[in-house]
Amino acid sequence: MKKPIIIGTVLLALFVASSFAPFAAAQYTPVGGGASTLEEQLKLAKARLAAVAKNPHAGSGTPYLDANGVVGASIIAGAVFGGIFVAFVVRAKQAERARRSR
Repeated sequence: MKKPIIIGTVLLALFVASSFAPFAAAQYTPVGGGASTLEEQLKLAKARLAAVAKNPHAGSGTPYLDANGVVGASIIAGAVFGGIFVAFVVRAKQAERARRSR
């Protein structure tokens, strides 16, 4: 009885893992998709370090308060889901009042 469930779970895990493998490998390939050499990677790393040294005030580059950033997106998502929650609560209160008035 439990053997088909275990086999199905293992197969599902393999399918999910194989679908994420290209995304994990994509971070190590250059923009063009071709193979890059160690020298090219070192050159890019030195260029990144030089850019950071020139602009120390730029921070990590994560726009926390921007609508596309962490806090901005959290506020927007909270407002949307909070509005949906309030709509459900109001609807439930109206249904409760209608049930009491009968």
